Amino acid sequence: MLDIGWVELSIIALVTIIVVGPKEIPRVLRTVTQIMRKVRSMASEFQSGIDDLAREAELDDLKKDIQQTASRDFASELENSIDPTGEMTDSVRDIESSLKELPVESAAPQDKQEKIDEPVQDIAPPAADKPKKAATKKSTATKKSKSA
Repeated sequence: MLDIGWVELSIIALVTIIVVGPKEIPRVLRTVTQIMRKVRSMASEFQSGIDDLAREAELDDLKKDIQQTASRDFASELENSIDPTGEMTDSVRDIESSLKELPVESAAPQDKQEKIDEPVQDIAPPAADKPKKAATKKSTATKKSKSA
């Protein structure tokens, strides 16, 4: 902070004793410490006020950035970056219009269509058989244990 060494402090103490006198030193020191406390509190209040102003300025900048981002039209920017000349859009529209003009033809013959429409048969055995098998296994296990 202040580059004061022991030599400077001893000179200040000697001058203070000579000027103020030994009887008044405690009162002077008390007054000096009170003044130093007030100066420190004022400095901390000033620093906190400056910090608050800086935070508010940062918040204002953030608000402006958010508003600018919200007002952007990302869809048009994306479209312009992908297809700046509009060729792709025109070609896609041409393809769509040509597809709408073509008649829809059936790709599969009638007999193949019937095979597709048939329901798929279940390959798994019916669910009712499974519990019976489990029950028979339990009954055989109990019969073996009773006979033993």
